[in-house]
Amino acid sequence: MEPRTTPAEGASPDDGHTYRMPLPRLALTPGLSHGPLDGVWWPRCDALELELPSLVASLEPGRGATVRVTVDAAQWPDAPHTVMAPGRVITVEPAGGGDASDVITLDCDTVGRWVLLVVPPGEPAGPTPEQGRFAS
Repeated sequence: MEPRTTPAEGASPDDGHTYRMPLPRLALTPGLSHGPLDGVWWPRCDALELELPSLVASLEPGRGATVRVTVDAAQWPDAPHTVMAPGRVITVEPAGGGDASDVITLDCDTVGRWVLLVVPPGEPAGPTPEQGRFAS
């Protein structure tokens, strides 16, 4: 499975003065069953305020929908408490380490919860879930 990309929200393609983040590097498990791990996300950098808008836009299509993201405070020490994105505000909640130190959880209004394995920035994008990167 190749990392899935979907159009990011933001300015129209005719607006040459607006920067749009690249589409997220994302691979979801087949069937989208919302199991223990729903996929893998490869952020390009460790700045959540830059990475989250395109990730959320690809997983929660409803503009104006409430999205709460939980991240490991040790992995994302400078995480903002809120991230502004086109049509929504994303609430970011730090969590203690433990078993969830390498995952990000997105609680979305319309599609439910996504739990994604986070591959640290700088690591190559791959292998994918169906190649056994993680167990369900």
